Amino acid sequence: MVERKKVIRKRKSRKEKENPLQKAVRLVVESGEVDFGTRKGIKKSLLGKARMFVVASNIPKDSMQDITYYSKVSAIPVIIFEGSSKELGSVCGKPYPVSILTVYKEGVSEILSFSKKGK
Repeated sequence: MVERKKVIRKRKSRKEKENPLQKAVRLVVESGEVDFGTRKGIKKSLLGKARMFVVASNIPKDSMQDITYYSKVSAIPVIIFEGSSKELGSVCGKPYPVSILTVYKEGVSEILSFSKKGK
């Protein structure tokens, strides 16, 4: 007879608990309409289709300048994700780094409320 070991799940400490922004990003990727990349985001913001940008903290300076300029022109909020582009990619469920996430429709997430908290 084969003995089965009990699976002991480690409880998450306060530091390991998921950030509300991470949860909102995961929900918007799963249920809303999003796109990845600087060029697509800028094009859609100029067309008036983008509603928000989520930017990784280690984005190149020239890309950040472009995003801030076009977000001011189009009145689109920008949220800076505290992790790196690799962490943002893993939160989005992608096997590659994501530096900019453009949100078109938020789905069931409440990610647009993060832009209102910053104001």
